Formats: sequence, C-alpha cells, structure tokens
Amino acid sequence: MSFQGKTAIVAGGGGGMGLACVNDLIAAGANLVVIDLKPQPSDLAAGSGDVVYRQGDATDEAFVSEVIDGAAAATGRIDCLVNTTGVLWFDRDKSICDMDMDVWDQVMAINLKSVALTARHAIPHMKKTGGAMVHIASIDAMRGDNKPQDAYGASKAALIRLSKSIAIQFAGDGIRSNTILPGPVLSPMQDRWKDNQSTLDAISDFVPVGRVGTPQDIADACMFLLSDKASFVTGTELIVDGGCLALP
Repeated sequence: MSFQGKTAIVAGGGGGMGLACVNDLIAAGANLVVIDLKPQPSDLAAGSGDVVYRQGDATDEAFVSEVIDGAAAATGRIDCLVNTTGVLWFDRDKSICDMDMDVWDQVMAINLKSVALTARHAIPHMKKTGGAMVHIASIDAMRGDNKPQDAYGASKAALIRLSKSIAIQFAGDGIRSNTILPGPVLSPMQDRWKDNQSTLDAISDFVPVGRVGTPQDIADACMFLLSDKASFVTGTELIVDGGCLALP
C-alpha cells in the first residue's frame, strides 16, 4: 500500500498506537504532520516524504486550524486523518456517581472534542481530493462495566457516532470515515501491565487468541482503512480485539 505523494495528519502520534501508525505511513511514502502534547519521540522514522512534528494541544482549535491549514498549504492536499488522541485515567475516571465532573469534561475534550476539531478543519481540504479518516475508539464503547471509567467509555461511544455522521455527510465528496475498536493492547496507556506479569497473563488468557494486542496490530488495521483497498468501507467499525467482543 503506497501513500507516496499523499499528506496525512496523525493526532496523538507521539507514542503507542499513534506512533506505530505514523511510522507505517512514513514507510509508505506519505508526507506526515504529527500532532501531540508530548515532545517528539526519539523513534520517529525517516522516509521519502516530509515529516513535521507539532507539539501542542489538539483541543485548541486555533492550534489545530493552523497546523492543518499549514500542512495543506505546504503540500497542496490533505488525504488522511488519523485520530489516536485519548486518555484513560484509572484513578479519576469512575462511575458518574463518584467522579469529579470536571474529569468528565476533560476526558470529553481530549477524547472527543479533539476529533471533532481535526475533522472540522481537515474536511474542507479533503473535499478537494477525497480522503480517509480513521478514529481510534475502544471495545469499551460497546459494553458496560461494573468497574467503570464512564467518561472514557461514553467518549468512545460518541466517537463512533460522530464518525458515522461524517461518513454519511461527506461520502459524496469522496471522504471516508471509520473507527477502530481496540481490545486489550499493551500500549503506554496500559503500562501498568508491564509491572505485573500475573495480571498480563490473566488478560492474555481471557483474550480468545491468547495474547494482548500490540500497537502494530492497530496500525495494520489503520493502514488498511486509510488505503484504497478499503475504498468501499465507510461509516463502520473495525473491531481489533483478539475476539473479546465475540465472547458470550
């Protein structure tokens, strides 16, 4: 799958699933603009396309607008948008009956508003050439939990709905929008598993395929959905969870 000459924006591309997507797009020849609140990682790949790393807040509309419009001006196009920005605050994100509602607002801003903003500013450019969006949701959006992170789950469910709306609104402009629903993935968000082998083993045993996922598993799915191989796929969810949601 070649992305030579195409321009991609990856929000949350400074680590984990986002960085795996970034490096795959770089390897495929794309021009990349990476947005993240974190400093540029040392393992950002080099490729034939131009790669720009912009450190900043994806919930800040002025920043998002400036980055995306700048990328379009520099390369003449925006072809791909990947949204991996997200937080899961185990110590603060609880039941709506127990959490500080300021936490709810912060999670919604980071996990949902950031996606709305990047899409809002990418779509006018994508209308000129067509394009594809992939947004990272979660299997948590599809179920309840007796040990909940209610803000996280609700934000990811809302993200699925937003993606479907974008897909229908702009299908006639050649713009596709899909979500990926990861299951248990050993990413920086789940670093606590690395320090507890018994927990990691128990989670691996729960997953039907017998292991937790990797950021590369998600990047592989993302590359398919962004590519022309998925030209008839829009407004849907690709579940990448090792079979967890298929369990009774």
